[in-house]
Amino acid sequence: MANRHLSRSIVLQSLFEWDFNKNSEKIAGESLKRNIAEFASDSSDVDFMESLLKGILSHSEEIDDIISKAAPEWPISKISLVDRNVLRVGLYELILGDRKEVPPKVAINESIELAKAFGGENSGKFVNGVLGAVYKEMGEPGKNEGSKRKDDKVLDKDLPKEILGGAVVYARDKDDIYLALVHDVFGHWTLSKGKIDQGEDERVSTVRKIKEEIGLDIKIEEDLGSNQYVAYNPERGKIIKIVKYFLAQASFEDLKLGDSGGLDDAKWFKIKDILDLNFYDDIMPIVTKAIKMLVENK
Repeated sequence: MANRHLSRSIVLQSLFEWDFNKNSEKIAGESLKRNIAEFASDSSDVDFMESLLKGILSHSEEIDDIISKAAPEWPISKISLVDRNVLRVGLYELILGDRKEVPPKVAINESIELAKAFGGENSGKFVNGVLGAVYKEMGEPGKNEGSKRKDDKVLDKDLPKEILGGAVVYARDKDDIYLALVHDVFGHWTLSKGKIDQGEDERVSTVRKIKEEIGLDIKIEEDLGSNQYVAYNPERGKIIKIVKYFLAQASFEDLKLGDSGGLDDAKWFKIKDILDLNFYDDIMPIVTKAIKMLVENK
């Protein structure tokens, strides 16, 4: 049986050389062959290593963008060589890899072990935090496989909290109702939202944040409830994010995606097309409630 941990270690070393020397993908491939010959000459896992390296390099800009969004306080250039390349390995397998071959939990655990083995004292914790944050944003695929775990709300009830305001923004055009949605770098359509500043009115702040994120002036009509999840802040550690959602009306005009980070698209969708989209599990009840209100009051 192939030793995948050793294989990832060799790919990591090749990425380190590529990153440190600012080499081309071709030279990175040559480095991989040299490292395989030196450390795993009898390995039956060469195809896996070559595929992993090629995949990471071909998606390096996309992966680095995800790192920047998941750890905004840590610019790529400020993350140590080892840590950022461990993250590249982990994120590629977590987001772009074959989940049947490498389940998400395996991708994360393997990266943590690589960070502990080759990084600094806090590398394992840092990599765990960033990959954990991304895993949360992906909707935790495969989280119920294997042993059950306690609810995050119970485990993390004493964590610091961050309050955000978001909205199901709708507009009417002729006989159709449209919802304004944003698309994040993790492949999900979701609702526009932003952090509520301390002491600021929740509705006032939400109106301002929506304007900044998608360029719309909205009028809040109803309270849709809230949800919460555990996220990771590189400086503060784990935090609980509580998002309060509203139903809000806007004019049917072009959306202008701002630079709030973590998003790559914004579009209007007719209500009938909404349920075919890839949503996070905790967003669907909010969207469904809003649609029910809109249809009943049409």
